[in-house]
Amino acid sequence: MRIDLNSDLGESFGRWELGDDEAVLGLVTSANVACGFHAGDPSVLLRTCEQAAQRGVVVGAQVSYRDLAGFGRRFIEMDAAELTAEVVYQIGALQGICAVAGTTVRYVKPHGALYNAVVHHESQAAAVVEAVRRYDPSLAVLGLPGSVLLGLAEEAGLQTVAEAFADRGYTSTGTLVPRSERGALLHDPEEVATRMVRLVTEGRITAVDGTEIVVRADSVCVHGDSPGAVEMATAVRKALTGAGVEISPFAP
Repeated sequence: MRIDLNSDLGESFGRWELGDDEAVLGLVTSANVACGFHAGDPSVLLRTCEQAAQRGVVVGAQVSYRDLAGFGRRFIEMDAAELTAEVVYQIGALQGICAVAGTTVRYVKPHGALYNAVVHHESQAAAVVEAVRRYDPSLAVLGLPGSVLLGLAEEAGLQTVAEAFADRGYTSTGTLVPRSERGALLHDPEEVATRMVRLVTEGRITAVDGTEIVVRADSVCVHGDSPGAVEMATAVRKALTGAGVEISPFAP
């Protein structure tokens, strides 16, 4: 058994600091680095990519709506061609940073409201897939199992990576509980670690209503901006390795 651990990083901006990227990079195998549209300024992104390169952590472009004020967590109705162009722009910007940092972008993961939208929103999912296909079809696409995004990406011949969330609650249909609702966020590192061992080894997790659901995952996200994120990631990694699970990146 093997699993990738990923985290959202590079989300500080100017004097505003979010999370402990350096500590988290010592625990994960893939880094979803912001591209400047929802968070992250050039200095932050360069530092994050340099640290990832030094630690051998794979870098992915975490693309989003252009929404700094809302941290990319507000849905934006967009023309598909415009969204494609904005995703291409973000991948290209981070690839430039990576080139200087000694690494490269290996995959693409939507952030926040865009991530949730492309689970069901066919037009926006197709726009993201088109951006990846046109920029570099060797890039993998990371997303929620069963999402429209991963379905369209697979149809386009792109590598798809199914993702589970360590510290998020699930609905009975396998989607994430909205952050505005009770049960959306989990805070106990030991509880989260136990859930992830079961998910990785058995492919099952308990939804907020008590339903047992099947979740297939190639990668587990441990959020870097959550309170106690480092403690959470440490507990998850320790529990998985203790259960005989190999922690390694999905991207070569």
